Amino acid sequence: MKAIKIWVFGGIFLALSLLGCHPTKRVSVQALNAWMQPSAQLKVLSTTAMIDDLVAAIGQEHILHQPLIRGQLDPHSYELVKGDSEKIICADVIFYNGLELEHGASLKYQLTHQSKAYSLGDVLASTKSSELIFWEGQVDPHIWMDVRLFSCVVDPIVRVLSEKDPAHAEVFAKNGAALKQEMLVLDQEIYEAMQKIPQEVRYLITSHDAFFYFAKRYLAEQGEEDWQERFAAPEGLAPDGQISPQDIQQIIDYALLHQVKWVFPESNLNRDALKKIVTILRNKGREIAFSEESLYGDTLGDTASEAGSYLGMMRYNTRHIAAHLQGEKK
Repeated sequence: MKAIKIWVFGGIFLALSLLGCHPTKRVSVQALNAWMQPSAQLKVLSTTAMIDDLVAAIGQEHILHQPLIRGQLDPHSYELVKGDSEKIICADVIFYNGLELEHGASLKYQLTHQSKAYSLGDVLASTKSSELIFWEGQVDPHIWMDVRLFSCVVDPIVRVLSEKDPAHAEVFAKNGAALKQEMLVLDQEIYEAMQKIPQEVRYLITSHDAFFYFAKRYLAEQGEEDWQERFAAPEGLAPDGQISPQDIQQIIDYALLHQVKWVFPESNLNRDALKKIVTILRNKGREIAFSEESLYGDTLGDTASEAGSYLGMMRYNTRHIAAHLQGEKK
């Protein structure tokens, strides 16, 4: 029955492709066509590109993998589009971030009603609850912004893949261990790079509240009680609401208090609020600039770019934040 089901949906996908509903940059037509066909390889669907990168490094040639949410689409409000249901049906395993990141109604329903779907954030909530951040009564889902914390989802991925494909369990475990080590090395590199920035200028303003984990782990001093003060943004944890004049004023007050000289747009979000903040502050005689380089919060860059992988994205963000805050950018 599985082979028949996959063949049928493969035909549906081909028809959609001919109508112009082809995949975006991160996944080729050939890869999606292969996904819809019967295969002895484990098919692993991840909601975000960040998770998909970890899955790819662990499974390598022994799995077929792809992210559901591609390009610069917002994972917070993502709703299923044509072809997504077929991808979900064909998947043997689905990994998602959880912690209310994927709260679009149609996607959330599928994730919470699929026995083959695994929330990696929920694993952290049960094993690393003290390291999760809560902001304004909500859990912050942006766990990937702390590389050390995000490395803790590697073992659950290895465990699930090994359960589904015991023949390659040893390979998955070896690849997972290598990936964790690489992530921990990068975590230390980011920490050292950020700590070299003078403490008095180590403050960050971006588009939405995606950088609290980054601020706590990398911008704050160890044990700093008021680490939340290291970061601010006009939009909340999910950038799908309205920005009020009060939100704008709070960021203006924050920038004045900490003498912030840069604001950073995020790659997939509207820049109008940040531009307004910069304009108001300049009118007050403050020296502040709008970064030409966007940071990546909820998405990765194009596959050919440095930010096209999870680890590359974190390196990219780190380098640009450091260069601006240290005064190397004018």
